[in-house]
Amino acid sequence: MDITSSSINKPPLHEHPLFPSAMFTLSVCDGCHIKGYMYDSYFCNEVSCSFRLHKECAEAPLEINHHPSHPEHPLLLTNDSPTEDGTCNFCGQKLLSPYYTCPTCAFRVDFICGIKPSPCAIEHPVCHDHTLVFLKKRGEEKVRCELCKKSIRGPSYSCQECNSVYFHLDCVHLSREVNHPCHSNHPVKIIASESLKDDYAEKNCLLCSVEPTKMLYRCSVCNFTVCLGCTKLPPPLVVDHAKTHAHPLRLVSSKLCFTCRVCGIEDYETKWSYVCFDCDFVIHGNCIGFPRVININRHDHRISFTYHHGRGRPKCGVCQGDVSQYCGAYICSVCPNYTVHSRCAFDYTVWNGVELEGIPESSEEIALLSFKVLGHIMIRHFNEKHILLFLNNYDMVRDWYERLRCPACVRPLGFGPVYFCKECGFIIHEKCARLPWKKRLVFDPSPYTLEYNPSIYVDCKLCGMICDGFMYTSQGIKKSYQYIDVHCGSISEPLVHIVHSHPLYFGKRNYWHCDVCDRYADYMLTCCGDCGFYLCLYCATLPEKIWYMSDEHPLTLSCDGNESGENWCDVCESELDPSELFFACSDCELVLHVRCGLGDFSRLKPGRIYTFGERDYKVVINYSYTRPFCSHCRFRCKVPVILKDCDKDDGYICSRSCLSSSLGV
Repeated sequence: MDITSSSINKPPLHEHPLFPSAMFTLSVCDGCHIKGYMYDSYFCNEVSCSFRLHKECAEAPLEINHHPSHPEHPLLLTNDSPTEDGTCNFCGQKLLSPYYTCPTCAFRVDFICGIKPSPCAIEHPVCHDHTLVFLKKRGEEKVRCELCKKSIRGPSYSCQECNSVYFHLDCVHLSREVNHPCHSNHPVKIIASESLKDDYAEKNCLLCSVEPTKMLYRCSVCNFTVCLGCTKLPPPLVVDHAKTHAHPLRLVSSKLCFTCRVCGIEDYETKWSYVCFDCDFVIHGNCIGFPRVININRHDHRISFTYHHGRGRPKCGVCQGDVSQYCGAYICSVCPNYTVHSRCAFDYTVWNGVELEGIPESSEEIALLSFKVLGHIMIRHFNEKHILLFLNNYDMVRDWYERLRCPACVRPLGFGPVYFCKECGFIIHEKCARLPWKKRLVFDPSPYTLEYNPSIYVDCKLCGMICDGFMYTSQGIKKSYQYIDVHCGSISEPLVHIVHSHPLYFGKRNYWHCDVCDRYADYMLTCCGDCGFYLCLYCATLPEKIWYMSDEHPLTLSCDGNESGENWCDVCESELDPSELFFACSDCELVLHVRCGLGDFSRLKPGRIYTFGERDYKVVINYSYTRPFCSHCRFRCKVPVILKDCDKDDGYICSRSCLSSSLGV
């Protein structure tokens, strides 16, 4: 991939310039809409744009004269959306963008039929003994291809002499026996996959590792197996890409046990491998054309690819595994020890897909501050038009602490230094005032932006909490976690937590349970690579200290790893597991479950009114000694912050589960 190489700009196909790529990519071409491995392609280098074309499709003409199906007028390439019931006038398939159209008479053909129209008849096909004629798609009728045995859903070729003999358009050029370019020793013959009964017979394609389900080509002498897809579009025998290697690389279609010089993975590789015999250089086919300079969501600086980083065996900044100094890796020129495995950096959940080589570095590539420094103790915050003053010791009346909350994290302002405004009374935690305005988070390869809208709340799917404070938002490709509260967005690696003796790092697991609260975490949590310890983001974002109405001292987040003694929660009066996190006061011996000390609505600002379902609820403090009953579970509301139905005098909700049940969710 070379962003400095010449690009092409096809306005009818794509709004951005397209650049050549040497990568082997399993993708769908946005021109012909065919899915498969693309060995030579053009791609869009814009953020959040995954547009990619085959080289042949990218170089398609903008105008076609004397098309076999419409010779009287020229056909023009367009990217306009066709009508819902639009079909190609040549093959009868549903019309997709882009396509060719005649401005004179509205004749339209799809992209493939425009650049490679199928002949009306094939007199001497290699796959059959008789002449084959082209047939348009016929409604929903399905027939089976005589060669690959799969259903034909579109146009086909048919034999008029034989009854019910049909071929796919791309199967008609294959025969029962072919001389495959990747196996020149012997011809390969087509056989049914189920006929491979021998335990030693290679059942997977030796080029792409896919196991064919119907038919395959095979050389029984060499135990060489190749799928029909790699027969129709074989990988190149020679790759000459100077940025991957100085010499041409030649395809090796046999299994090799080797260590790839780019990704460093040592295995019994079954996919394409390429070798330079002069240099003893071996590389996976899908490691050719790796980007040279990129940004990843685990680091604030650019990282660059190198074959020899010379840093010993540093830990990978993504997976925390050792990085060999003898194989390729990505390094940061600013941070002397930051190194990432090639495969970890190239992961599309980590990298945003943009090649930065030849592109000047801009200020947007680093974490941008959300404030402007005006003096030694003065700043101007992005959310406040007035000047904020720094106050190291904030003395506050205890009765007000629940009412005075930080607008960013929605936690009480009773701990730590703050910034405040003399004119309007705006107060914010110092650490919250210094949150980056733009930041890369591990949840998406695209950058996140800090925003605040007091009229909405964030239902953070990572920690499972509802928050109406500041939020990080992303418009990236991966939209699963588009809105994240600042608690999850503020976690940095490595995370040092009281529940574990080793530093914790972000990890992706589906339905993995937290070793502290035993809840299942969907997709993202923090983990220890040394001992397999997992901590969910709810536990990871718990406050270190809280106030509680019946104690004059702050309660501290604690965990008794030795599980010694018995503790009872002073709120719900049930036994507390000392191996789990809890809040405790060492002076008064007050102990609370985390849920009892915080509740599910502790990140909602008291006094705010929000709509859940079709009802309006007000966020209220529950610090009176006479606790109201929850209108759903009928127990007294024990947590410090609850919801009150605005249309009912006694319509209180104590937890998120009760809220969901009352709404019928």
